[in-house]
Amino acid sequence: MHKKKVVIVGGGFGGVLAAKNLKKENLEIILVDKTNHHLFQPLLYQVATAALSPGDIAVPIRSIFSGRYNIEIIMSEVLSVNKEESYIQLTDRKIYFDYLILSPGSSHSYFGKNEWENYAPGLKTLDDALSIREKILRSFEEAEILVSKNLRERYLTFVVVGGGPTGVEMAGAIVEIAKQTMLKDFRNLDPKETKVYLLEAGQRILPAYSENLSSIAQKDLENMGVKVLLNARVTNVSEDGVSIADEFIQTKNIIWAAGNEASPLLKSLNVTLDRIGRVIVEKDLSIKDYPNIFVIGDAANITNENGELLPGIAPVAMQQGKYVAELIENEMLQGTRKPFKYFDKGIMATIGKKKAVAKIRKFEFSQTLAWFLWSFVHIFFLITFRNRFRVMAEWIWYYFTSRRGVRLITSHPQKKG
Repeated sequence: MHKKKVVIVGGGFGGVLAAKNLKKENLEIILVDKTNHHLFQPLLYQVATAALSPGDIAVPIRSIFSGRYNIEIIMSEVLSVNKEESYIQLTDRKIYFDYLILSPGSSHSYFGKNEWENYAPGLKTLDDALSIREKILRSFEEAEILVSKNLRERYLTFVVVGGGPTGVEMAGAIVEIAKQTMLKDFRNLDPKETKVYLLEAGQRILPAYSENLSSIAQKDLENMGVKVLLNARVTNVSEDGVSIADEFIQTKNIIWAAGNEASPLLKSLNVTLDRIGRVIVEKDLSIKDYPNIFVIGDAANITNENGELLPGIAPVAMQQGKYVAELIENEMLQGTRKPFKYFDKGIMATIGKKKAVAKIRKFEFSQTLAWFLWSFVHIFFLITFRNRFRVMAEWIWYYFTSRRGVRLITSHPQKKG
């Protein structure tokens, strides 16, 4: 019996859920990712702020599918897709396919100023998180030994660019570290010296949420000590700080959480892309004229029944992965496929300890109730029991002690010159 070959590019939520749901024995599945792990990105900021360890939110892809003998895992980078001849090009070989599922993820957009990345790293990978974590921890160490308050200021000032969920969560976590956790262990630092800025180019933070929830989130952040600047479009980023119109914020700590752009791999499809590089897919998530090639997750541009663009969040990617797997398993021809329909389970963002906002259908939640909902949902979606148990234990520890457990600096600073 000829086995159909299904190639999946990307070991994120969409790719993993697609592979999990492709169970028929007549399918040969190859999952390709440039790392060896599946990453729970919604909690990546907690690694960056020393609340969790990398192993708490990541699991080797091979261990997820250790009992599935029809799935081959390849750690490699995909350079291009040849849709006419049905193969993907890796760094060292070609892999042919009967079906292709593309879920390559996205990266932060610097809006044409890619040189800013050197001073304002984004938060998409474990490497990013660990780099940011060590920079934050090292800043406190540097500030501790400086006598001059003016010299300390640049190390104790933190700027987060972008008022979406990642930016809000990051700013809230940093201010908790600065004013509650870290400074207890430093004798020469005053919590009042620490400044945390959240810059948003739009008129309000969390624009995907209602105005009421956005307002609640902003007030919570400000009460915690975050200075929220709206209509604050960044004009320059340098080694010394951030420029906003006529204002300059001197800092050694800038974190970029503003805007995304799709994987450049999608350009090799030679199909219509939107302004940030996502593929404008058909209603069944396939690309035009190629019903055997699917694009899912934050690489896909698709709208719901109301004409609203689906957000690039984990629940969307997971449902799309499951949907595409069902089409492939049943070998459904394009004309017989029902359009993909997203079941909206809501959106939520945490601001700090016992502070969060959530929108589930027509209902809105905030403060402690939203925080418990956020905690439950994120623990539930973690892949393995080990991860769930460890994260829950860390959160319980932090809830009662307000102390973050992963505050190690393990790398050496790069020598100058």
